Amino acid sequence: MNIFSLLGAAEAPKPLFDQFLDWGNGLLWGSVLIYLLVGAGLYFTVRTGAAQLRLLGHAWQAVMGSRDSGPTADGGRGGITSFQAFATGLASRVGTGNIAGVAIAISLGGPGAVFWMWMTALLGMSTALIEASLAQAYKVPDEAHGFRGGPAYYIRQGLGQGWMGSLFAVFLIIAFGLVFNAVQSNSIVAALSGYGFGALPVGLVLALLTAPIIFGGIKRVSRVAEVVVPIMAVLYLLIALFVILTNLSELPGMFSSIFQGAFGLQAAAGGVAGGIAAALLNGVKRGLFSNEAGMGSAPNAAAAASVNHPVQQGLVQMLGVFVDTILVCTATAAIILLSGVHLGGTETGVQLTQAALTEHVGAWGDDFLALAIFLFAFTSIIGNYAYAESNVQYLSRSRTLLNLFRLLVLGMVVFGALRDVPTVWNMADLSMGLMAITNLVALLLLSPVALRLLKDYDRQRRAGVAEPVFDRRADPELDRRLPDDIWK
Repeated sequence: MNIFSLLGAAEAPKPLFDQFLDWGNGLLWGSVLIYLLVGAGLYFTVRTGAAQLRLLGHAWQAVMGSRDSGPTADGGRGGITSFQAFATGLASRVGTGNIAGVAIAISLGGPGAVFWMWMTALLGMSTALIEASLAQAYKVPDEAHGFRGGPAYYIRQGLGQGWMGSLFAVFLIIAFGLVFNAVQSNSIVAALSGYGFGALPVGLVLALLTAPIIFGGIKRVSRVAEVVVPIMAVLYLLIALFVILTNLSELPGMFSSIFQGAFGLQAAAGGVAGGIAAALLNGVKRGLFSNEAGMGSAPNAAAAASVNHPVQQGLVQMLGVFVDTILVCTATAAIILLSGVHLGGTETGVQLTQAALTEHVGAWGDDFLALAIFLFAFTSIIGNYAYAESNVQYLSRSRTLLNLFRLLVLGMVVFGALRDVPTVWNMADLSMGLMAITNLVALLLLSPVALRLLKDYDRQRRAGVAEPVFDRRADPELDRRLPDDIWK
């Protein structure tokens, strides 16, 4: 009991830092970002001829056929394979946003938030295609890592705006290197809270596990992700499939609550605030946090791959958005909405998902989800770091600075374990909002280049070319802006 409750007053005012986060998020998300995200997604969907639908099957083929690296048209110098880039992207995408984030969206926005998560993903798939294709086109050789690239690079080279590229790099380093890793450790602590583990010991153990991987660089990150991500995703989806199959009669009601809640056609159940505005805002926020389409993060992994055509990796990353939100987030939503748990109670985030799974499968569900959230969140930490490292190297090639940054990452892992859930997630919303705005503006300005790349890829496929090859000389305007020693 605090002094405010003793005096019969309202709750204590929020600390200034939390008030700043609320103000910043209200400004970004309430006035700018939702319109920019949806508008860009619609524009890219129309201009690409709904590539996320017409090329979805081909994207699966591209992923399955990309596990082995060989000579590539980009002059591959030991870059990671296309599949490893896909796995690294998923390592960051598939994390607490899929388990804790979906639960938070439903808690704050009602079942209708799930619909807006789907819409964010479907439109975002076209955005992911554009940004990953550009990252591949404008990537640069790197003797130690094969290739590097991402929004900072295509902003500098494609738009000729070095200051804007540096600004994006700073935003990404703050978001992925620092804040998002605090979110991941925060969720792990929440998942393990019922087992008697203290927050500080958990944070320190996570830092110790993370250190040898991030000090090993992006190739070690990609090798870990290639093994762990598919296994953890399949196990989680199998559990969700079991839940769905044992509750088939409840599915019509679940989908009805999602669609009606999305458009405010029914009062939200379980004490959730609900309403179309809450469903839309929380669905888009948590959808973007989960699938990262348009945020400018996954292109950093996409650029590291050795491929024959930039669009090849664009399709691979587009598929990552589909797997993350349409499959994994929907699995979490089904577990929660089919369980009958009280959505307006004190449980939220990962603890709500744990309670829901326990309703379906018994006490072992709590243990399984604790393990799942650990694997999801831990691989997200190392995937997030891979993105941040690329942008630290963009700003400076100093080895000392990179090692200091790595130590700061480990510090934020411990910090996230100790902070409260709302503060950490509000920090994530603000930092990813700054990233997304900068990147989306660049994508719209550079979209003619990406659309020319897609047109070339489609032309070769229609001509019967099994694996299209990019020839920079066929696009003189792009050729002038590319480094001399790439895409020869």
